[in-house]
Amino acid sequence: MKQAVILAAGEGQRLRPFTVTKPKGMLSIADKPILQYVVQSLAQNGIRQIVIVVGYRREQIFDYMGDGEQFGVDIVYITQENQLGTAHALAQAKAVVEDEFLILPGDNLIDAGTIAQFVTTKPNAVLVKEVDNPTRYGVATTEEGVVKGIAEKPKEAQSNIVNTGIYAFSREIFDFIDTELDIPDVLNKMIAQGHIIGARETDGTWLDVVYPWDILNLNDAILRQIPADLGGTIEAGALLKGPVLVGKDTVIRANSYIVGPVVIGKNCDIGPNVCFLPSTSIGDNVIVSSFSQIENSVIGDDVMLAPVLLYRIRLLPRVVLSEGALLPAVVKLRSGLMMNTTW
Repeated sequence: MKQAVILAAGEGQRLRPFTVTKPKGMLSIADKPILQYVVQSLAQNGIRQIVIVVGYRREQIFDYMGDGEQFGVDIVYITQENQLGTAHALAQAKAVVEDEFLILPGDNLIDAGTIAQFVTTKPNAVLVKEVDNPTRYGVATTEEGVVKGIAEKPKEAQSNIVNTGIYAFSREIFDFIDTELDIPDVLNKMIAQGHIIGARETDGTWLDVVYPWDILNLNDAILRQIPADLGGTIEAGALLKGPVLVGKDTVIRANSYIVGPVVIGKNCDIGPNVCFLPSTSIGDNVIVSSFSQIENSVIGDDVMLAPVLLYRIRLLPRVVLSEGALLPAVVKLRSGLMMNTTW
């Protein structure tokens, strides 16, 4: 299979306020948008013809992904003006898809190994996975490698096998998209009419961002795979341990202590005398002042942090935390706090 359609038109309302200013697929994890991980995983499997269905705040995807050349792929964009559902989104791409193609969500973390398990599967088929919390997803009933039905977010799940939203389709699928707005409804319709829908189970990485706290889970999963790369300036007295990735033109100042896995973006000014502990991602153009400690957090681009203890906090671009600016004199930031303050 040489072509993939990525569905990236949605907003992700359950991720508000983080999706107020950007589409869900452009949320940054370990200093890269989720959508970029999907595209790169496809490229690593030799799938270079990519159709991206865009909609909500689509200009941000255009600007970042471009024509795909920088990622070694060829991207064609299709617009879904009204975000009515996944089947409706797929229908918009009917004119540009080939006889066989993959469908993937643009807002899930899917690694190359997971796609490799599925890329040779014959249409029509669904990639399924066993999870601990199936009621968050579409629960798939399977029997001997065949899907018997998909129940969306049931109150009580009959199994722990869920639909990942990754499909292998032929153009036949368009014959069944009528009034149905979502792909699982189309598949249930096909099954009811006697068509065989294959089920391929994966044990590979597949993580969805449904709620804001899921961002931290994805961040942790990605950071476990990063290589060390020191692209900036490390001043004397700074100590870096474990896998730490430092972007171009970033300065890590004296007496800073960083324990990986940690990713720090480009053009950042860190320290002196700061402490970054594992599972921390820092975006581009970030200033972290002296005596700050950050652990298991995701800090967006263009953030300035004055001295403050941060634990499991997600900050988006243009956040400023400083004494006398946004925080009262005495502040306790609790575990799991999610903040989005824009200027």
